[in-house]
Amino acid sequence: MVKEELIRRSPLRILEKAIHGGLKDGNIGILASRKGVGKTACLVHLSTDKLFQNKPVIHVSYASRVDYIITWYEDIFKEIAKKRQLESAVEVHDEIIRNRVIMNFKQDAAHTDQVLKTVGAMIECADFAADTIMVDGYNFRKSIVGDLEKFKNFAERMGVRIWFSASLKGEDPLYDEAGLPNELKEYLSHIDVLITLEYLGEHVHLNLVKNYDNPPPGDLKIKLDPKTLLISE
Repeated sequence: MVKEELIRRSPLRILEKAIHGGLKDGNIGILASRKGVGKTACLVHLSTDKLFQNKPVIHVSYASRVDYIITWYEDIFKEIAKKRQLESAVEVHDEIIRNRVIMNFKQDAAHTDQVLKTVGAMIECADFAADTIMVDGYNFRKSIVGDLEKFKNFAERMGVRIWFSASLKGEDPLYDEAGLPNELKEYLSHIDVLITLEYLGEHVHLNLVKNYDNPPPGDLKIKLDPKTLLISE
């Protein structure tokens, strides 16, 4: 399969349709679940889809190590290439790597202002025209609403979109009757799209619980396969 056909047939087009064309410039999207359910895999799959479209991505990791993030990208690319029988896979791989930058920060040490200053310098001074910023491993329990507001203002000012992963902690119930994570409620005014992940049988289902100001459709009819790490219909 050629790259253009792979992009067109990606199950992520279902997600884009559900949120009226996808996450837009200046918007914040969040993937939320308990630890180990598949948020990083989803985040990297979203990022790889952007890279296939020749749209540069900055991946901001708050994890202690960066090498495992690179491994996620390599594994997911290989699975997509194998499943879709991607033509010229080596050339496509080399092409998309040039459009990806990975940055690593410690949330305790790197204040939000410094993180955004560094990311902004990459975009403006290093002439890396990022389309999307992925923020992985961010601990909302160590954050305040003002921090997410800074990310939101940055996204609007730079004309980028930002996806976060959020690991939900604590005792059940994690969600209210509408499916919204209790831990993130104070941040909702700065969140445009909110998707929760949960195991149902052998797969992880994605539920759209905030869809801008539109009624959320709930189950997105796409799921994550824990074996391949891929989002599928």
